[in-house]
Amino acid sequence: MTTIVLPITSLPAGGVSPSVLVCGDPARAAQIAAQLDDAALLSEKRAYRAYQGAYQGTPVTVCAHGVGAPGAAVAFEELIAAGARRIIRVGTCGALQPHIATGDLVIAHAAVQNSGYGREVAPAGYPAVADPALTLALQAAAAAHGHPCHSGIVLTRDAFYAGVPTPATPDYSAMSEANVLAVEMECAALFLVGSLRGVATAAILAVDGNVLRSAESMQGYKPDAGLVQTAVTAEISIALAALRAADADPSDS
Repeated sequence: MTTIVLPITSLPAGGVSPSVLVCGDPARAAQIAAQLDDAALLSEKRAYRAYQGAYQGTPVTVCAHGVGAPGAAVAFEELIAAGARRIIRVGTCGALQPHIATGDLVIAHAAVQNSGYGREVAPAGYPAVADPALTLALQAAAAAHGHPCHSGIVLTRDAFYAGVPTPATPDYSAMSEANVLAVEMECAALFLVGSLRGVATAAILAVDGNVLRSAESMQGYKPDAGLVQTAVTAEISIALAALRAADADPSDS
């Protein structure tokens, strides 16, 4: 019997578990897979590298989605088509609040959409919000873990390195005053796809700097710093625990 594979990711139809972790970097996907039992490469095409394994008895798929909302949304759509029913993003972000330090974690309740992707797939004003139950599972797992963690709204934007200021360029100071916690590039797409397809989504992010103090740059961006890697290790453990709790919850569907 020939296995049907999805066209852009090569994920096998029906081969993705209900519980999924996603991340931008294929190397981080491999790092997550190392925490699973019997992990094996599921598919690999373009930047979309996926693994299948289990965490304490819960089947888990891990998939890298690359950088930016449109490409990431392709992964989210095809993961759902292949069987995903709950997806947690394990990523990084830049802090937008002075009290949030490098190495802290941020759990995103919702995302401000400063992304062209959102304008194409949903009506104007459509909110990009995480699933409440899956977000609560993340918060509970984070509290049990004990790593410094903040919960609230994040900003999703398309550009990483700055161009010239335009009307679409987000004002980090204004976002900070509005209590937006951090900036990143994929959460809004994840939350939109989840709402449109009826799938639970959530996100936990490791803080890799504070953009109020120093804007994104090739010289200043250090995602491999020790504090950041410690936070990434913590968020992986937290996200896996949250998926296991959600999988065990009979009310979760």
